[in-house]
Amino acid sequence: MPWTCPKCERELTSESQRHYCARVSLDDLFKGKPDELLLVFDKLLAEVADWPDVLVGTTPNCITFVHKQTFFVIRPMQKQLDLKFYSATKLEEAPVIKSTATAGRYENHIRLNDASELRPQLFKWIRESYELL
Repeated sequence: MPWTCPKCERELTSESQRHYCARVSLDDLFKGKPDELLLVFDKLLAEVADWPDVLVGTTPNCITFVHKQTFFVIRPMQKQLDLKFYSATKLEEAPVIKSTATAGRYENHIRLNDASELRPQLFKWIRESYELL
């Protein structure tokens, strides 16, 4: 059962879960960013937020998606969204720009500029990250 922090109002998996305790709105994260990045984020959110037991939270730098553990992170940059997700094996094909071994799995990064870059393979990788953790 999710727990809501009384200070930052962030939904967490439990009262003992560590987190960055600060109130941050999505509007703040996307302030001054191209409208296209918000559209890409909205499409990702529409897909992932409906999966069972997913909690979505904001920090001063990113949006986190948690299912038992954080499985997906979106960091708005000046002109791109940096997407981070996990896999059991190293991903070396485009559009993955970095795949690093960490804690028995791989942390992968993809950067998107617009909605035309969203592909079914990306959603498959994010779902595998959700199921992995």
